[in-house]
Amino acid sequence: MSELTTISCGSVEATIDSQGAQLMSLKHDGGEYLWQGDERFWPRRAPVLFPIVGVLRGGHATSAQGEVTLNRHGIARLYDHAVVERTASSVTYELDATDETRAAYPYDFRLNMVYSVADGALTQTFRVTNTGDVTLPFTVGGHPAFNVPAPGAADESFSDYALEFCEPWTARVPKIDEAGLHDFSKMTELLSDSDRLELSHDLFERLLTLVFVEVPGRRVRLVGPSGHGVEVAFDGFDYLGVWTSGPEAPFVAIEPWVGCATAYDESDVFEEKRGMVLLEPGRTYEASFSMRPL
Repeated sequence: MSELTTISCGSVEATIDSQGAQLMSLKHDGGEYLWQGDERFWPRRAPVLFPIVGVLRGGHATSAQGEVTLNRHGIARLYDHAVVERTASSVTYELDATDETRAAYPYDFRLNMVYSVADGALTQTFRVTNTGDVTLPFTVGGHPAFNVPAPGAADESFSDYALEFCEPWTARVPKIDEAGLHDFSKMTELLSDSDRLELSHDLFERLLTLVFVEVPGRRVRLVGPSGHGVEVAFDGFDYLGVWTSGPEAPFVAIEPWVGCATAYDESDVFEEKRGMVLLEPGRTYEASFSMRPL
């Protein structure tokens, strides 16, 4: 049964749902920074992406253990995760492989999602353990969406917001088709020796999702003129997705990814996909990113 847990430290408070181990609220001084879901635009808030990010071609891939059949972003978001540890400022969830998960993804795993608040930020940690006796292939990713405008900036509009990077760089993003497949042979240059990208709904209408590769410093800010917004730091994540759902959607998702959706130049062998982690039996993989309300 779904269970909500609230953790806090200082001025930052977060609420997580055991269903999908999904972040449901991120508040700073009482202001809500996380998108609260709306069927008119997008009903989710911050789903956990595992064991894939994005889509497989046709929803299928082959693997050493047999066919992998996964819908967009995988299976972690579909199940209730057990709470295995809880303190005032942190909570740890656990999801183990079952016969049902193996039917779609024929591997044994344990996924622990850890949320902790400290020093004005919420950290979300993916901890994957290979509980089987063969190499475990997977990717992980976050998908938190943030309110635009941010708390304290009600007079600002979507087009007032920008992505600010920690240094100037040249950023090119791949073409994405309606099925969600990436074409890295068709790149659009969004930044040329600049550290700031102005956002607009027209930009997302044209490109659907912005997929950045190797962001400098693995850090970005989503901010408006007032300086309110959120900073996301994502060491260990080579891809960053930035997305909103439609021409009037009042949110932007900032998505640290270890891998990405299937690309045109890839085969349909699961283990060969971009960013795939190949974890040996008995080993544990860990990756974290943080969200700091501004």
